Formats: sequence, C-alpha cells, structure tokens
Amino acid sequence: MRRFIGPKTAVHDLRRRLMLPAFQDSHIHPIMSGIKAAACDLDGLNDVALYRSRISEYATANPDVPWILGGGWSMAVFGPGASASRKILDELVPDRPVYLSSADGHSGWANSVALKIAGISKNTPNPPDGIIDRDPESGEPVGSLQEGAMELVEQHIPETTLENRLQGLKYARDMLHRYGITSIQDAIVYESDLEAYAKLDAVDELNLRVVASLWWERGETEEQIPHLLKLREKFNKGHVRPTTVKIMQDGVMENYTAVMLEPYLTEDGTRGIPMVEPEFLKEAVGLLDAEGFQVHFHAIGDGAARQALDAIEEARNRNGDLGHRHHISHLQIIDPADIPRFASLDVTANFQPLWAYADDYVVDLTLPFISEERAKWMYPIKSVIDAGGKVAFGSDWSVSTANPFPQIETALTRVDAESHNTEVLNPEQRITLQQAIEAFTINAAFVNNQDDSTGSIEKGKLADLIVVDRNLFEIKPSEISDAKVVLTLFEGKPVYGGLKATSPAATD
Repeated sequence: MRRFIGPKTAVHDLRRRLMLPAFQDSHIHPIMSGIKAAACDLDGLNDVALYRSRISEYATANPDVPWILGGGWSMAVFGPGASASRKILDELVPDRPVYLSSADGHSGWANSVALKIAGISKNTPNPPDGIIDRDPESGEPVGSLQEGAMELVEQHIPETTLENRLQGLKYARDMLHRYGITSIQDAIVYESDLEAYAKLDAVDELNLRVVASLWWERGETEEQIPHLLKLREKFNKGHVRPTTVKIMQDGVMENYTAVMLEPYLTEDGTRGIPMVEPEFLKEAVGLLDAEGFQVHFHAIGDGAARQALDAIEEARNRNGDLGHRHHISHLQIIDPADIPRFASLDVTANFQPLWAYADDYVVDLTLPFISEERAKWMYPIKSVIDAGGKVAFGSDWSVSTANPFPQIETALTRVDAESHNTEVLNPEQRITLQQAIEAFTINAAFVNNQDDSTGSIEKGKLADLIVVDRNLFEIKPSEISDAKVVLTLFEGKPVYGGLKATSPAATD
C-alpha cells in the first residue's frame, strides 16, 4: 500500500484492530425511535415500580405537555396477553391523556382520559385488525390496546412537527454512526418522514444511505398505489430511496395476533390476525412488483410467512422474475416446508438476531402457547442459510438495541448477550461469525440494493468503512458484545470517532 501514500496522506496503524465494511441495518425505525428517546422513555426498565417512577418523573418535569407520550414497556411485565392497566396511569396522571407504546410497538397502554378522548368504552367493538383488552367480568376496557386497536387512540394524538422529526433523526443518525452503521432501511415511512430525510440530506447532514419503506395502509385497496408512486418520484434523490413498500401481515406472538398454521394453545384457539386478506395480498404484491417496488413484509408467525411467500410466488408467476429483492422481516417461526422457498423465490430472510434467545417474551409469553414442534423452528437462521437462502440482519430499534455486536453474539450463541446465563435456544440454529458479519454487511447491502457500491471492501466501492477496537475473529463469542467501533467512515469522511494519524515518513 505504501506506493499510494503521498505527502498529504493520513496514515493509521490499526494495531491489530479490525477493519470491516460499515454495517447496514435492514429493518429499523430511526425517526420515531429518536423522538421516543426524548419523551417518556421506558426502554430498559422491566418492573412496574420502575415504570411508575419514570412516568411520574416525566409528568412532573413536563407540566405543560398536553399528552404524556413515549413507550418501551415490556409486555412480559404484565404477563400472558400483556394487559397493562389504565388504573396505574390514572393514579400517576389523572388529568392529562397518557399513551405509551410497548417496546415492540404492537401494544398501547392508555389511561382513562386517553380512552375517553378516543371514545373507547365497553360498547366499542374490536377493529378487524386489533383487540381492545377488556375486564372479563365488567367488559370495561382495561387500558391495553393490541395492534389495530392502537389507532383508535393514536389518531387523536397531536401531530408530530417537522422539527420534532428532525431532532429524532439527528439523534438516531449520531447513534447509528457510533455503532458503525451507514446504511439503513427504515421500516415504516410516511411523507412527513421523507420530508425530514430530504431536508437533512439537502444540507449534507444526513450522512446515511436510507431506503425508505413506504407504509401500506391495510384498510385501503390498491388505489393507494398511485400515491406511493408519487412519493417515490418526489423524494427519490440524494441519499434517500423510497423504493420499498412495507406490508404488515400479522402481529406478534405475545398477544396471539401473529398468524400461525396451528391454533395457539389458548382458550379460544385463535390462529392470529392476518392484517391483509391473503388473496388480496397476492393481488397487491403483484401490482407493487410490476410497478418496480421492493416489498418488505412483517411476518412473525409461520402462517404469515407462508402467506408472504405465496404472494411473492404469485407475483413471479404473473410478472416474471423482476429482481426486486423482496424480503420478509422477523420470521419468529417458519414452517420447515417453507424454508427452501426463500432460495427458490430469491426472497431474503430478514432476521432480528438479538431476539433469538430464551428471554421472558419467549419463555413466559410464547412457549406455553405453542406446540413443542413449532418451537423447534423458532428463528431458524442456519436452516435458511443451509437451504441456500440469503439472510440479512436488522435491529428493529427501538424494539431492541441497534448495536450490531450483541446481535452478532446472539446469532452465534443463542443465549442472552448480557447475562450469558439463559438456556440455548435451538442450538442447531447457531451460525458462524463470518455468516453473521455478512448478514450485517454484504447481504444487508443486497437488500438495500447497494451491494454494487457498499457492503464489502473492494476496489471501486465507496469507502463506507469501520474500525473495531478488537479483532472479532480472535476473541470468544461471549466477548463480541463488548466490542466497540472506534472509527466510522461515510464515503471516506469520518462521521464518528477517529484514530491518531502518523506522518507518511513514520511508515518507513
């Protein structure tokens, strides 16, 4: 390399530290999560007493805020079904509406004032795509709202301003750079989010490559496609690419809304809620594929995964293979018969690897309600790879940390990267370090349609690079989560950290 060193070249000795392509996150919620971090943030707390303390502190410190908003509460704290009580919030904040989303964003927790504003009473029917949790004796709403029922309250929350979105985006950008991430796929984007991305990019302050997943309104028909096309045409420039459409096909297993092929082991024997009717899903995906959109699915249950794969297969039968790199996120359970279809249909399995261990959500809220046979296929990352499928990783922040290192460690160990003392979850699904790094680099770049310019260290590619403070290939897997990025380059420009440079002569 010395022949390339000139009089103005900064020379860095990595001293056995590891240089990698910059990480890419293929499923994340940067703007909304950045906003939440500045609100009543319950992330990392796992006890009702701690929730009480944080909510009370925030309400006292913000007496003029009309709504107490935020979230991050754990569904496991409230037990099976995650029925969070409005009475707790009424006691803490009796005079203002309170609405807090769960850590995974699939449940809402409201006080009585918020429920009254939304007109939710014992006589309010469940929406088709959600559940109003009720007292089994009185029928009164208890305060927790599942999936589509959340919208009953959320539609009354004051609109988030562009300035709020910009502040949230800047917070997220700086955090991502700290973790060595320079490209993302934002998993839910509206026009107001695109305006924030475009404004920051226009003044060269975004310093991220953003693939924006335009939200598919599941209560509407294919008539929404012209609007999606207009958004793509208007905002597709610079570092922003609104070339993807996000379809949420089911909920989550903890509240029994994830779509399963077999009934849950609950009293009502539900199989979950398909958010988009499966036959119409085929029609919608076929039309989006024909218009040049990548489709980004949310599918937790094995039933939803099959419905998504069926829709992609139908689109290929109609349109041919147009190479739009469709992908399915989460994939908590995949039926073994469907695993080979990821390779045959060229569908990327977009896993969130930090979830692949036996935490409270799995042990207390999931395993008791599904069969042992289903449980064997929880987060089958290695099986997809072994069958020839492509696997990419994303964090789903703020559901869980955006830091890639604990995610990589969990993919290798299948235990809690913090305590290291949980049972190994389906040990046969552990993967190698090389495979995990590829899932956060070149494979994520493939999903983001950037593998021609990023995702690997090659001549002709952009200098999106990171330096890690240790060589991950020379340490124990249990130590990977302790690693830190010391330098992040975006197109060759340092956007986080730094290394002490020496003069060219020091290399002689």
